[in-house]
Amino acid sequence: MRFLADLSDEDVKWLDARAAEEGKSRAAVLREAVGAYRAEQAKQGIERYFGLWARHGSSIDGLDYERRMRGEWDRDWDGEPAS
Repeated sequence: MRFLADLSDEDVKWLDARAAEEGKSRAAVLREAVGAYRAEQAKQGIERYFGLWARHGSSIDGLDYERRMRGEWDRDWDGEPAS
């Protein structure tokens, strides 16, 4: 399918440069770009959260954190371990 798209002169120059570098047509570069964009958008599910803490500089182990939080459930109102 063909369609018409408006691009800035700067974007067309960039696209032409990429196409020339790779020995491809503009259309081929655009098709690959759309394919890469779609693949990236498909990661917008739960996968995008894997490693989230580490990407933001946290060194906390997620499992240790979860265990500590759940450990609070095993306490009575005075903070003593439940029997």
